Amino acid sequence: MPGVTTTIAAIATPAGSGRRGILRLSGPRAAEFVRATLRDAQPPFDAAASRGLFAGRFDDGRGLQPVRVLWMRGPRSFTREDVAEFHLPGAEPLLQAALRRLLALGAVPARAGEFTRRAFASGRLDLSQAEGVLALTEAANEAERAAAALLLEGGLDARAAELRERLLALCTLCEASLDFDEGETGHVPRAELAALWGAAQQVLEEALAWETRRAAPSALARVLLVGAPNVGKSTLWNALTGGRALVSAQAGTTRDWLEGRWELGGGWTCLLIDGPGWTPEARGADAKAQELFARAQRHAELVLWVVDSTQAEAGAPPIGASLLVRTKSELTPVPCTRVELPSLAVSAHARHGLGELAMAVRTRLAPAGDLARETGLARVLFERHQLALQRARTALAEAGECLAAGYSLDLVAEGVRESLAALDDLSGRTTPEDVLERIFARFCLGK
Repeated sequence: MPGVTTTIAAIATPAGSGRRGILRLSGPRAAEFVRATLRDAQPPFDAAASRGLFAGRFDDGRGLQPVRVLWMRGPRSFTREDVAEFHLPGAEPLLQAALRRLLALGAVPARAGEFTRRAFASGRLDLSQAEGVLALTEAANEAERAAAALLLEGGLDARAAELRERLLALCTLCEASLDFDEGETGHVPRAELAALWGAAQQVLEEALAWETRRAAPSALARVLLVGAPNVGKSTLWNALTGGRALVSAQAGTTRDWLEGRWELGGGWTCLLIDGPGWTPEARGADAKAQELFARAQRHAELVLWVVDSTQAEAGAPPIGASLLVRTKSELTPVPCTRVELPSLAVSAHARHGLGELAMAVRTRLAPAGDLARETGLARVLFERHQLALQRARTALAEAGECLAAGYSLDLVAEGVRESLAALDDLSGRTTPEDVLERIFARFCLGK
């Protein structure tokens, strides 16, 4: 939004009574509006100052109310524009009267997220940092707050910037070498290009790992294991998560719900949940466990129905199950009757079929790319970042294969350019306008 001529205004504090309310202005006429409304300022208002705090009274057109004005002259402000904050009494009628006065003077009501949108457009923040602002305001617990703070501080942006520099260097050398034959001064040996490619790949893997560690558990898709007692769910859970759930040949060993991270490959991670055996007719304490199961099922993106492959009768699948997992395939399996779901045979002990299972789950969890889905904000952001980094990884891997096979360097350069395009989407350089609108529309007014 460079070159904007409007000055926006909005109440930046939550609705309702409070000790203090904040009214925020940003734009080229901010100083004009301060002069028009601020009375008896101490010290006298000075718009030329880069920073200033002025106490006085706000003239809302009907009366005067005490105010402190925090002044931040552009470009040393959040939006890189002139910014003023009026700190007023927190009574809602007083705040609304002050806002009406500013709008009457010519200010424009700010849209949701417009202050942060202007910070993004001016280059103050990249898109991932802007998303950090949003995630911080919506954090529901300490884990989400910490994850949002890391994003806002530029952790992902710094890693993407380093990766972008390495990719640009690699692309430049590939394109420069096209004009020279091997043995000429301008030719870059493929071994040197391969070293640059390897360094870029390492930074990309580190960025993927950092984003996975940063994201709060609520940002991970939830996959639920459901099955009758003693079908091998906990053993499978241990094999997939590296956990240490107690297992036994005696049915009903698992009484509590277990959660663990399952690395699905390709940089994707989900939260794998295991619990007591699924018995619809359960009573007493077992019935309580089934209530917890029903709650977990409502919040799961994917339900895996786990059965013992040595048992012929699987029964009816639980509601919502989309994949049948037949365990203990190292034993002698028997045909399973009345199976209406896609199925996979696995062995937790022999580690057979676990990769195929991870791939099947990853396919079913692949994001559709619709940021307007009714999912948690942390999960939406996590999926967007993962998708962009995955696209960068895939393109870079293809470039590496072309380089190793001795193909023309223009093919290598094309793969690197595709990887760069994915990073530009992550930072917001090339993100479509409609996607930006949906992201910033989730912000509150005044943010």
